[in-house]
Amino acid sequence: MHLVIGADHAGFELKAAIAAWLHREGHDVLDVGTHSADPVDYPDYAQAVAEAVLAGKAERGILLCGSGVGASVAANKIPGIRAGLCHDSYSAHQGVEHDDMNVLVLGARVVADALAHELVKNFLGARFTGEERHRRRVAKIKALEAKYATRSSD
Repeated sequence: MHLVIGADHAGFELKAAIAAWLHREGHDVLDVGTHSADPVDYPDYAQAVAEAVLAGKAERGILLCGSGVGASVAANKIPGIRAGLCHDSYSAHQGVEHDDMNVLVLGARVVADALAHELVKNFLGARFTGEERHRRRVAKIKALEAKYATRSSD
């Protein structure tokens, strides 16, 4: 699978570990940074991950920051991105199956390496069900994006 991964300084070490694991598993991974533990701003990496997904450079994205909250908020500001902050296996696959989640967000200071790998595995192994109720709900999310994108450009 073609993936994009990004993190701020707090997520740098876990990002590197996840990226290396994904490579070993045979995935094509685009690493959009950061490439050190020097302080940076998480919205920049949320934008980079989101843009790669939206441009078709990656099928899905993985994004990390300290808690995962800031990166999740930033990524979800970008129309077309459905980012989910997950700390449990159920949410990591259910977010894809029901909500067509395309970016998994992890809190590097919240989840340990083993759990992070489990969450990524669940995220990547899941597929959107396409059931009518889920399509209807995702369509409503897209309508909200369109409504407020129009308002902000006025």
